[in-house]
Amino acid sequence: MNNLNQKVAIITGASRGIGAEIAKTLAKKGAKVVINYAGSKEDATKVVNEIIQNGSEAISIQADISKKEDVARLFNETISRFGKVDILVNNAGIMLNSLIKDADDDLFEKQININVKGVFNTLREASTKLAGNGSIINLSSTVTRTIFPTYGIYSASKAAVQQLSRVFAKEIGNRGINVNCVLPGPTATDLFLKGKSEQLIAQLASTNAFKRLGTPEDIAKIVAFLASDEAKWISGQDIGANGAMA
Repeated sequence: MNNLNQKVAIITGASRGIGAEIAKTLAKKGAKVVINYAGSKEDATKVVNEIIQNGSEAISIQADISKKEDVARLFNETISRFGKVDILVNNAGIMLNSLIKDADDDLFEKQININVKGVFNTLREASTKLAGNGSIINLSSTVTRTIFPTYGIYSASKAAVQQLSRVFAKEIGNRGINVNCVLPGPTATDLFLKGKSEQLIAQLASTNAFKRLGTPEDIAKIVAFLASDEAKWISGQDIGANGAMA
């Protein structure tokens, strides 16, 4: 069902993994998509080309979302090309694990700058540049519902995203814009699987009711629903996408 026809979507961090799958899924449902990337132009171009080959419209725009001026340019270039922005998906994020006692300032600041400040920058820009009746979906994480050593700073940054989203939902709802968070559990992306043993992957998969890792498609389908008009009465919510893990 092409229930996103003529809508324009910006997906941050969309050159690979969950972000790339979200972009492809929104495009299949009729949206014109903007693949935002920070550094991997080659990967972003591959996603754009795949979407175009499947008959949809897509472009890529480089922008560091931790920088206010880059985010302004991301929105302005999208509007210049497509005339508007209807959907914002904040997918970009980094995870640097460390015990709190061992974490240095650089590790803390990198995660806060991308995961929190990046979302703040895009929400601030969306407050005036997202079209009325639009949708914002921010990617958080199931680790905000768990207590895992070494995830302290990362989970704190994602908890901040959830609170920003709840408040912003009330601040911008008068324009018909809904704002929600999706909280993926362990998901089988190249980035997630890298460096993990089969034993550890099996252990992580066993923590949910379905005894498997999530897939990027699992997450993308939920985001696509939240971006549609059918989900308008859902706002200010944290939606776990983790197979009953937490």
